[in-house]
Amino acid sequence: MSFRVALVTGAGSGVGRAVATTFLRAGWQVALAGRRADALDETIRLAGQDAQRALAVPTDVTQAESVRALFDAVVARFGRLDLLFNNAGSNAPGVPLEDLSVEQWRQVIDVNLTGAFFCLQQAFRVMKEQSPRGGRIINNGSISAHAPRPNSAPYTASKHAITGLTKAASLDGRKYDIAVGQIDIGNALTPMAARMTQGVPQADGRIAPEPVIDVQIVADAVLHMASLPIEANVLTMTVMATKMPFVGRG
Repeated sequence: MSFRVALVTGAGSGVGRAVATTFLRAGWQVALAGRRADALDETIRLAGQDAQRALAVPTDVTQAESVRALFDAVVARFGRLDLLFNNAGSNAPGVPLEDLSVEQWRQVIDVNLTGAFFCLQQAFRVMKEQSPRGGRIINNGSISAHAPRPNSAPYTASKHAITGLTKAASLDGRKYDIAVGQIDIGNALTPMAARMTQGVPQADGRIAPEPVIDVQIVADAVLHMASLPIEANVLTMTVMATKMPFVGRG
């Protein structure tokens, strides 16, 4: 049996961990990238008996050389790449934008945007040359790719930019049979989002709890996008808690 090959960045926790384990259980071979080797190993352990099809590659997506080494390792182990889930992300403290440091701004942009570009660029390099040619890239956008939260300038700017990157890469990938899409996630219950249930700032200045969804719902949505035939593409998908304060005035 031939297995399809997926690469998941930010696979050591949260959405990335859920997606990596879901793909392993669905029969994919999966490369897991992230900064911490111990977190990647824990994700693989959680996959149980499916872990034999996993490869952990500690990676700093902000460094072009580290990203190229990641993709070289994937090809060396599995021979090809069918899917990149471009998921690694970072955030800044929720402070007024005039109080953000240059370093805090750059850290978010370097991980969320530049890191995503480095991974997408290397995925193109691999996918256009392999046989059969092509593959799929799914970028992790966010509800913040559409509407900001208070005091979220770096994160919101980076996620709006991801939407532009998705559309540009979708166009540029056509001639190589590379499909590029984006999933925008609202309030998946990960350790990072646990504070949503306790109360977070709203646009009108209130602090209010927000509904959340099981992160497995997101992982299943990513698997669905990845399972389409290559002649079909989900350009953008929004998966959100039905009652979260996204649609409407606030």
